[in-house]
Amino acid sequence: MRISKLFSQTLREDPSDTEVASHKLLIRAGFTRQLAAGIFSLLPLGARCLSKIGLILREEMNAMGGQEIRMPVVHPAEIWKETGRWNQIDAELSRFKDRADRDMVLAMTHEEVVADLVRKEIRSYRQLPRLVYQIHTKWRDDPRPRAGLIRLREFTMKDSYSLDADGDGLEAQYRAHYQAYFNIFHRCGLPVMAVKSDVGMMGGQLAHEFMYLSPMGEDSLVLCDQCGYAANRQLAQFTKRRVQAEALKAMGKVATPDTKTIEDLTRYLGVPDTKTAKSLFLMATVSERDRDVDVFTVAVVRGDMDVNEAKLANAVKAKALRPAREEEILSAGAVPGYGSPVGLQGAMVVVDDAIPDTPNMVAGANEPGYHLINVNYGRDFEASLVCDLAEAKAGDACPKCGHALRMSRGVEVGNIFKLGTRYSEAMGCTFLEKDGQAKPVVMGSYGIGLERLMACIAEEHHDDDGLIWPITVAPYHVHLVGLFGNNEELRNTAVQLYEDLQSQGLEVLFDDRGESAGVKLKDADLIGLPLRLTVSERSLEQGGVEMKRRDSQDRLIVALEEVPAQVRAATQALEQEITRSVVAIPYRG
Repeated sequence: MRISKLFSQTLREDPSDTEVASHKLLIRAGFTRQLAAGIFSLLPLGARCLSKIGLILREEMNAMGGQEIRMPVVHPAEIWKETGRWNQIDAELSRFKDRADRDMVLAMTHEEVVADLVRKEIRSYRQLPRLVYQIHTKWRDDPRPRAGLIRLREFTMKDSYSLDADGDGLEAQYRAHYQAYFNIFHRCGLPVMAVKSDVGMMGGQLAHEFMYLSPMGEDSLVLCDQCGYAANRQLAQFTKRRVQAEALKAMGKVATPDTKTIEDLTRYLGVPDTKTAKSLFLMATVSERDRDVDVFTVAVVRGDMDVNEAKLANAVKAKALRPAREEEILSAGAVPGYGSPVGLQGAMVVVDDAIPDTPNMVAGANEPGYHLINVNYGRDFEASLVCDLAEAKAGDACPKCGHALRMSRGVEVGNIFKLGTRYSEAMGCTFLEKDGQAKPVVMGSYGIGLERLMACIAEEHHDDDGLIWPITVAPYHVHLVGLFGNNEELRNTAVQLYEDLQSQGLEVLFDDRGESAGVKLKDADLIGLPLRLTVSERSLEQGGVEMKRRDSQDRLIVALEEVPAQVRAATQALEQEITRSVVAIPYRG
């Protein structure tokens, strides 16, 4: 491709509304342009990069026995109602009516469509296992699109779906995806780690996220450097400090003026925070008989902990949580700053599993300026649910080895889910076993967002001058810069080299513009192709063409006739560097 013909242009300055390096550079280098919030066009360089990523995905999926399909972006609402997700997902799921007044959905994921295909196509155990996948458009009306391609509303996803006769089959395909995802990300030059994650709206038995560690990430990860424990903070566990057992004492009320926080309370009463109960008042939106209702919910943890709202939402099966307003708290019989579940009626009470083992706690008296002492679970109040509600923090003890945990930020670039029979049972996806009995198909779901992956690669591989693309995903392998000015003979030499390289199957971006040397070389660094060839009077005087890797300051003069062979050797060396990173990764279930 000649840059003079390229349908894009580079920009000299950073766009004013960009937040992170990848966003700035992908716009400045002419890879993307924004249409609206969370909606981007990919220009030719960006489209080629995404195509290279898609090729890697297809190769890895095909190597697993995957069969590529293509499913609609528009779905009838009926299939989403069958699984219950029509009511479980809020405004992220875009709903509309067609001209016949039928409820329709824009695809944010395709489990329902796959399940519909399965019940039409799968009849016998002889048709299992199967693996199907697609690379196609998704739409999620995210309320907070950000960071360019990192968080989009419209995006391209590779989603694959495993179909098995039993749990052992699902386990095998899940583990195969676990390794294949590491292969994919390493082939793209992106370091990742797998962490256990919340199954969220997908449901099922188990999920892992593949995380690119970066300060710009929105996900908080809990990690143990001693044993390798890794989990998203949404479900991370930790070993909770135990409180010494003691005889239960009579509950009493004490004045505690101006003590609306745990810190104020412990200081005023001289008690440790492990002996206090912290109550959080929320409204949980849950589905009841195909309609949403708000349930006043009290979450209780010890004072040395914080409520993990993701754990709480999963426990009460809430599609959304919000802080209860003051009037809602008061109408339930509680008092902000001095509240507890003691004496409340009609509230859904959920307590952390450390609460029943903590005797004689201090809790709110639901009266301004007062707290209760010697409050005990089971005697003074009870809960609708007892479960792990606490959020892991840096310094907490690892649940596996006891070592201090640390926190990190990350961007989710892929996820895998053991769906089990959650969708097949809801939609009647059964097959006949050898004994003639009908059984539900066991499913798995596995996703990678292509634009987000491209942005993370750009985030990982850049410097102050621009992008530095890994050879496997670079839109072109070679950036040929012709510094010929008005020298027609020199121009012809550069053109001939361009044609020679192309004739040997090498991917070349040729800067044939009449711009200055400074502009051309800056653009080459900004676009970031793996190899740069510079043809100039100076290089020819030195014996040929200057060759330079984008990730190195070293320059080499190569004789004209040797350039194609040298370029091929250099690209092979770059590919081998990537290949060496693709190794077996131990599975952490």
